[in-house]
Amino acid sequence: MLDALDHRIVHALQIDGRAPFSRLATVLGVSEQTVARRWRRLREDGVLRVLGLPTPDRIEPHWFVRVRVQPAAAGAVGEALARRTDVSWVSITSGGSEITFATRPRTEHQRDALLLARLPRTVQVIDLSAFSVLHDWVGGPHEWTDFPEPLSAEQIAALQPPVRTVPGAVRTEPEDGPLLEALAVDGRLGWAQLAAVTGWSETRLARRVEGLRAAGLLYFDLEIAFELLGRPVEALLWLTVAPADLQQVGEALALAPESAYTAVLTGPANLLVAVVARDNAHLYRFITEQVGRLPVRSIETSPVLRRVKQAGSRLDGGRLTEPDRTATRGR
Repeated sequence: MLDALDHRIVHALQIDGRAPFSRLATVLGVSEQTVARRWRRLREDGVLRVLGLPTPDRIEPHWFVRVRVQPAAAGAVGEALARRTDVSWVSITSGGSEITFATRPRTEHQRDALLLARLPRTVQVIDLSAFSVLHDWVGGPHEWTDFPEPLSAEQIAALQPPVRTVPGAVRTEPEDGPLLEALAVDGRLGWAQLAAVTGWSETRLARRVEGLRAAGLLYFDLEIAFELLGRPVEALLWLTVAPADLQQVGEALALAPESAYTAVLTGPANLLVAVVARDNAHLYRFITEQVGRLPVRSIETSPVLRRVKQAGSRLDGGRLTEPDRTATRGR
C-alpha cells in the first residue's frame, strides 16, 4: 500500500526527476535515507520510473495509430506491437476491438514497412488510421498531478530545477547517443554510472546534461503505474477543435491534473488527451466540467481496457517492467 509520503515523493519527482535525494528530503521534511529507501521500493515494485527523453519537437516526427482488430486477436497484436523497438506506447481500447499505439520510426522505410505493409496485411486487422503528431505538451506543469494531497506552492517552487543559460547554440550530437540511450532507460543514473556507459568524465557529463536541459533538448519524464496510485480508469479523448482554438484548448487540458498526455494531431480529431481517473464518475466530471467548458466541436471517448506498453516500458499486472533500451525516445 502506498502512503502519503510515497505520493509526495512521486509528485516531487514529477517536478524534477533528477532532484538529489538530499533536496527531496529537505523539501518533504524527512531524512535522505527515508527518501532513498522509498524511491528504491517504488521503482522495484514497478510503481514509477524516471526517464530522460529528447524533447519531442526537436527530434524526428512521431505518429499515433488506431487499429481496429478482431477482438479475439487484440492481445496478440498488442503484444507483437509492444515488442517493436520503434513502438513506445500501446493500449487496448474500446472493449478490446481497437489498439492505439505510438510509433517513432527512425526512417521512412521503417514507417512504411509498419503502416503500409506489415499491419495492413495482418489478417486480424480490419482497418487502421495513422495521425502525425504536430505538437504535444510534455514535462513540467503538463505532467499528471492528480494527487490526493499535492505539494504546496512553496514546495513546488523549492523543487523547480535551477534555470541555466547556455552560451551559444546547443544541439544534440551523434556522440550524445550512449548518454541519451542510458537516460531513456533510467533518468536517475548517477554520474559514475553514466561515465561507465559513455567513457566521459563526471564533470563533462554534468555539464552536458545541464546544457541539453537548458537548451530544451532534454527533459525528465515520470512513468507511473496509475492503477497502483488509485487511478485505475483511463480513457483516450479524441477531440475536434477549430484551428484557432487548438492552442487554448490544448494548453488548458494539458494543465488539468487528470491529463497524462495531450497532443495536436493531423486528422479529423485533431486533439488527443489521455485521461487518468479514480472511477467512471470522476471521468464523467472531467468530460462534462473540464472539456465541456471549452470550445470543443465534438468528442469521442475510448476507454482503455489494458495498457500493454508505455514509454518503452512493458506492463505486467499494472506494474512497469524494465523498458526496452531502444524504445524510449519519447512517448
